[in-house]
Amino acid sequence: MYFGVWIALLVGTVLTYEVAKIDLGAYNSAVALIIATTKALLVALFFMHLKGASEKLLKLVVISTVFFLFLLMALAMADYGTRHWS
Repeated sequence: MYFGVWIALLVGTVLTYEVAKIDLGAYNSAVALIIATTKALLVALFFMHLKGASEKLLKLVVISTVFFLFLLMALAMADYGTRHWS
């Protein structure tokens, strides 16, 4: 099973590299984030053993992940909002 996940991560890495060479305009970042999120989900489910974990642990991981995502976005938007573009 781990070998299959490892192959999937390698395919995701190659896919990220190949897609980065294609000009998708405004969708470059979105496609890169989708691929990265898929790879992170594979790592979390299989290598961090969240696939067979208890429901309480899974809820804790999801809530903390969403919290830190919102914190990161809030800090990034605060930085973006205070920049003087000239």
